[in-house]
Formats: sequence, structure tokens, C-alpha cells
Amino acid sequence: METTTLVSSGPQLLLGLGLGITLLIFMMLKTKLHPFLAMIIAASVTGLVGGMGAADVVGSITKGFGNTLGSIGIIIGFGVMMGEIFEVSGAAKKMAQVFVKKLGKGREELALAITGFLVSIPIFCDSGFVILSPLAKSISRNTGKSVISLGLSLAIGLVITHSLVPPTPGPVGVAGIYGANVGTVLLLGIICAIPMTIAGLMYAKYIGKKMYRVPSEDGETYLTEYVAPSNADVLGDSSEILPSTLMSFMPIIVPIILILINTVAALFKYSGPMAGAIDFFGSPIIAVGIGLIVAIYGLGAKYEKNEIIGAMEKGIKSAGVIMLVTGAGGALGMIIRDSGAGDYIAGLIAQTALPAVVIPFAISSIIRLIQGSGTVAMTTAASVTAPMMATLGLSPELAVLSACIGSLVFSHFNDSYFWVVNRTLGVTEAKEQIRGYSIASTIVWAVGFVELLIVSIFI
Repeated sequence: METTTLVSSGPQLLLGLGLGITLLIFMMLKTKLHPFLAMIIAASVTGLVGGMGAADVVGSITKGFGNTLGSIGIIIGFGVMMGEIFEVSGAAKKMAQVFVKKLGKGREELALAITGFLVSIPIFCDSGFVILSPLAKSISRNTGKSVISLGLSLAIGLVITHSLVPPTPGPVGVAGIYGANVGTVLLLGIICAIPMTIAGLMYAKYIGKKMYRVPSEDGETYLTEYVAPSNADVLGDSSEILPSTLMSFMPIIVPIILILINTVAALFKYSGPMAGAIDFFGSPIIAVGIGLIVAIYGLGAKYEKNEIIGAMEKGIKSAGVIMLVTGAGGALGMIIRDSGAGDYIAGLIAQTALPAVVIPFAISSIIRLIQGSGTVAMTTAASVTAPMMATLGLSPELAVLSACIGSLVFSHFNDSYFWVVNRTLGVTEAKEQIRGYSIASTIVWAVGFVELLIVSIFI
């Protein structure tokens, strides 16, 4: 069903949008409704109160949901399946061991940050932290380094690429809502993620000295006085059979290289004999699909068919929720676009001094503080601002970066990852929880904002 833009009065459009967003926040915070249903209800209220007819509201919701998932649903599905194979095969642990060995003694925090940086591209940061935290504790016991500095380094590395770099579902979903080029988003995300990780790493090392603790052998209690390094293997159980180094990295490296080659070829307008092949294999769907095949037959070679399929199906179950929420975000965005509210608000903003690049960032930050989920925050920000970005002259890729960086602000008690990190590291006091991961995430967010303003000068 095709929908047409309806012309309503400005105040009515603002009333519809304001009521819809207020209702959305209320439902997420105070009711038992799932974010997917809450976003569909909010979209309906926004359209109806804003002056759209009932049939047009239904048509816009359907179109927005379908268009969004049509562009990114497959990538999300492939990505989460790959992540589960990484988890069951031990590839994530192998990557950590490689970095610890290569970087050498004294650089364990950097090794864990780099590991998290790469591992979280296909794996959810929550799962990645649970998988790799025993390694951080083992390094702490055997080097005398604070598990806080090691654990926070790992946590920061994980959450940054989880929030900025495709094929992680959040950035891919936001790219779909804005209609951005995923390859360009991937390139910008990696570039911006590096300084953010360095800043987070520096704070982790600083606060680790202030909150010194080393896990005991039982892993349940923590020593708060300096522990002399032992001669034990910092990598823990060396008898565990893990994949080879090459095979552990391949499923991540292959799709990234393919997508980046395609992106660079497009930037330089390459039209040679390989243009067709580069465009096909470098498209995000095909590239991530190839990475998944490499994971299945490389990392999953020693497992039975049913084990690998079972792992992938586990990933698909988690992807279902993300797809629904992302699709609902696309539906809300289409309502805002079709009602005319987006163009109206864009006109108002254009008359102010507020830079367009700041708008998705600000909305994402506010939503994150209110309800805790970074994915929901960036998706909501994209849904609300996508209809106005073209009018304001902001590139879709820069808008994606803005919404994603905003979602990193001050992780606190309503964020599940906040609890995963603190519980795993044995941080129980609220003051220390905030001094640790909450402040670290905010420093990363602030550095990202500065980068966003710099990048906006050139794009």
C-alpha cells in the first residue's frame, strides 16, 4: 500500500511526535510491553495524532518495517550465526592468546582491548565479555595486575566496536534506517573506534591502580593488596584445544577486506574488468555470508553437523529480537516521514544554530540514559531523525556515526552490560561501579563526540 505525505498544521505534527515519543519512553520504562510492540504503538499514535488517516498509518508502518529489514535483516542473521560459532569453537580465546603473546609482558591491557575490539565485530559484547573474562582473571592472578584495569580494557574494546562497526546488528540496523552505505559506515566506524579505544584503555589503567584487586584462586574473592607476579602461564589452561591463529581471524578479516575493497573502488569510481566481481563480493550481504561459510567449514570443521546448526540456530533466536526492534524503528521513521513531521522539524532546526550532525547524537544519548539499551537508543534516534537528515544536508553515513556514538554515554544501572562487567569483576559497591565502567564509557563517548565534529568537517 502506497502512502502519501499528509499536510497537517505544524503544532499538530509536533503534538503527534511528542506524544508518540513520550509514550514510547513511558512504555519502555514503566510497563511490561516489549520495545518492539512499544515502538509500533508509538508509531501509530504519532501518525494518528499527527493527522494521518488510519489506512495511511498502517501502510507506513508496513512499508517502513519491510524496507528496513529488507536492507539489513540478512546481514544481522549471518553476523549472529558467525558469532555463535566463534563462541563454541574457542576462536575468541585464541585471538586473545595471540595478542597477549605478541605484545609481550606489560602490555596485557592493550592485548585485551585489541581482542575485544575484534571479537565484538561478530559477537555480542555481553557474550564476548563472559567468554574472555576468565582469561583476564588468569592474567591478573599471574602478573599481579589489577583485574579492574584488565577487565575494563576488555569491556571497552568490546563495547566500542559492538556500537560502531558493522556487521554488529546495531550499526547495521541504523545504516538501514538512514539508507547509508554499510561499507562506508564500516570504514568510518573503525577509524573512529581506534582513538576511543585508546582513551578508554588509558582510563582503565588509571582506575585499575585506584581500585586494585586481584582474584584469588577460587575466583570468588579478591585480594586488595599488591600480589607479586608468579611464574605460571598467564594464558591459563594451555591444554585446551583451540583453533589455529589463521583460522580464528579469517571469518572476521575476509568480509571486512571484501567490503573495504568495494568501498574504496566505489570512492575512486573504478570501472575496470573486475568491477562487477568487486561489487558483488564486496556487498555486505555476500561478504558477511562468505565470512560465515569460512567460520562453518574452518572453525566448525571438528564439530558434528547438528552441533554447528544448533549453534547457528541459537544465534538466530537472539537475532529475531534485534530484527523486530530495528524493523519497528524503521516503521516509526516512515510514519514521521509520511506525516510530514520530519520535514517540519527539519525546517525549524535549520533556522537554529544547532549543527545537524549533533541531533542524532543528542537524541541517542538521551534515550540511552533513560532506558539503558544502546541498540534501542541508536535505533530510536535514527528513526526520529532519518526523515529530516536529507533536508538538513547531513550524509547518511555521518548520521549513522552520530547516532551510534551517542549510544555509548554513561552506562549505568539500567544497562545489562553494566551489570555483566561489574558482577564478573566482583565490583559490588555503586560508587566503584560508577568510577569504573560508567566513567570509562562516558570518556569513550566524549572522545567519539569530538571525532564526530572533526569528521563532519570533511564529509
